[in-house]
Amino acid sequence: MNQYPVVRVMDIEGTLPFSSSLETALHIYQDMILLRAFDEKTLTLQRQGRVGTFAPSLGQEAAEIASAYALDRQDWMVPSYRDHGALYVHGLPLDHVILFAMGRSGSYAAGVRALPSSIPIATHLLHAVGLAYALKQQAEPAIAMAYFGDGATSEGDFHEALNFAGVWQVPVLFFCQNNGWAISTPVHRQTHSETLAQKAEAYGIAGVRVDGNDALAVYEVVRQAREKAIQGHGPTLIEAVTYRAGPHTTADDPTRYRTSNEVNIHTAQDPIRRLGEFLIQQGLLTETLKEQMMRDSKERINEAVGRVEAQGAVMVGDMFRHVYQTLPTRVQRQWHEWEDRSHE
Repeated sequence: MNQYPVVRVMDIEGTLPFSSSLETALHIYQDMILLRAFDEKTLTLQRQGRVGTFAPSLGQEAAEIASAYALDRQDWMVPSYRDHGALYVHGLPLDHVILFAMGRSGSYAAGVRALPSSIPIATHLLHAVGLAYALKQQAEPAIAMAYFGDGATSEGDFHEALNFAGVWQVPVLFFCQNNGWAISTPVHRQTHSETLAQKAEAYGIAGVRVDGNDALAVYEVVRQAREKAIQGHGPTLIEAVTYRAGPHTTADDPTRYRTSNEVNIHTAQDPIRRLGEFLIQQGLLTETLKEQMMRDSKERINEAVGRVEAQGAVMVGDMFRHVYQTLPTRVQRQWHEWEDRSHE
């Protein structure tokens, strides 16, 4: 018997959305619209050679945006390479999100408690535990939350992080977006466990599954887990069951390993459509307002891209300036060679 049922709004409607407000749900919806507009624009830019390899969030907007809304600004966000929307909600200005997508320096803003997006799989989970350990030692009323995908649960760092978190009982949340695929590897090839949430048991921490396409359920589950951690009751592993509707990255061709029928079945649960229908039922959203949100989002994205591109060409020399405190001799030699060639 599955001891980790998927939490949906119907399971916790007595506390939703009234632990915050329906207006919060509307703001979540608006930022989900913005994230999709960002993905659509960035995919276009990548095809035009104006952006490098990019990981879209298509289909995962509810998990990403709603989870970030449940955090406070004093919390530490430890993102993976797909969590552009979560970073924006946590305070990273839109221009800086675009800077990261374009591979430019200066993509992180002072005062935003977020680590750089992690490209290596699962290594950042240990960083989140370290941050949470420091928060506990300083008796600071804040948590750390790490974002990662189902593929990360096959890495040793995942298990080490959960073990340390359980032993030290630090205020950390592990937010796993189980989108069904680790590039071309399906979840059933990652693990024989019935769920990913149950992996928490081995480390003596709480585990919960939530419908990752149900924004309100995601918000409430993360909010409750955060409150529990703040009160000193330890970490939680949250498995948000969602679906990656697009490619893993722009270097991926998902048609080679999954069928269009599978995609159609899952995209019928589009998280933006689901929350939109809920808000219409509540009288907070109209078709006119929805169309205005879409227009405004596209306009904001276009303006941000324009500002970033107006900064000029990517400074290749930045890769020498921002890696080492003291440049090794061989890297100094490479830098000089690059400078000489750039002035030819």
